[in-house]
Amino acid sequence: MSSLRDPPMPEPRPAAQRLSPPTPIRLAGLAAMTGAVGFLMVAGSLQLVRGDLDWQRATLSQYLLGPWGLLLRTTYCVLAATIVVLAMGLRAQLSSRARSAAPLLLFCMGAAGLAGVALGDSWLPQSAPDFHHWFHHTCAITAFLCVTTGMLLQAWRFRLDEAWRRYFPLAAAWSSICYALLWLHALWPPAGPGWVQKLLIALIVIAMWLGGWWLWRAASGAVVRPQR
Repeated sequence: MSSLRDPPMPEPRPAAQRLSPPTPIRLAGLAAMTGAVGFLMVAGSLQLVRGDLDWQRATLSQYLLGPWGLLLRTTYCVLAATIVVLAMGLRAQLSSRARSAAPLLLFCMGAAGLAGVALGDSWLPQSAPDFHHWFHHTCAITAFLCVTTGMLLQAWRFRLDEAWRRYFPLAAAWSSICYALLWLHALWPPAGPGWVQKLLIALIVIAMWLGGWWLWRAASGAVVRPQR
């Protein structure tokens, strides 16, 4: 005759598996992914609705003026803030040995340049056309140079963190391609059309999404730091 047994009590979940509120670093990763996807959606949609511009020849900054220009300028500013949030999140998540102020400073300078492009194009074209031309190009060059250089330096710092070293090959290769494409677009006339610039921007923004995804995983415990 079989004996009746009480059903086994469920084992308590380990503390690491219990639900916990998102940490600031996880929120930074989520913000980076959301900002990147939002920017790609807005910029990509404008290629379809702006029939007055040739998407293959027009640079993305030309979409800042005219129909839907305010939406794109706002998206530029949101993306600039996202760059700063991502940079701060990466610096906070990396080990002390892998941290460096240089990538953070470069990303912040690049974000300021990006915001300058958007804000300057909102009122300078009508009030000060000559100054607008200089200001726009200075801010755009600052944004591209600082962000791509920051990507290279940040990828290089990944190799100094045991938990982030796995991302170094992809991050280094991706940032090197962006940096090379920037100079190709700037110095080689056949690479001058707008679609090359848009490709570069898309690659940079996708890299931001990847950085946000890695940051989210690391802060969620998906990337476990080796024990010493």
